[in-house]
Amino acid sequence: MKLYGIPNCDTVKKARAWLSERNIAVDFHDFKKQGVTAAWLKAVTQQTGWEALLNTRGTTWRQLDEAEKNRVSNQKSAIELMLAKSSVIKRPVLEMNGRYHLGFSEEQYQAIFGDS
Repeated sequence: MKLYGIPNCDTVKKARAWLSERNIAVDFHDFKKQGVTAAWLKAVTQQTGWEALLNTRGTTWRQLDEAEKNRVSNQKSAIELMLAKSSVIKRPVLEMNGRYHLGFSEEQYQAIFGDS
């Protein structure tokens, strides 16, 4: 089981705290320090869809100029942007049992982990 994200992201902090409070061990992959690969992004987007993985509500997306935003129209162009700017990836991404879960809410994690 692995949690992907950026350590200073508030949502990642909440997910890590939730897991820690329940003594659920998870490896953490820091996008900024460890990066992401096209193969990983492709695997996640094939399961979740590129639209779900691309965080269009975050600061990084909002700071892009309109031309950059308009270039993102399919999986390939979304992956290219996410490789160039890992902060535009929705966080956290929880990888568990071959499945990817995007974002964090207590309800979502309770459904994934049960009454841990």
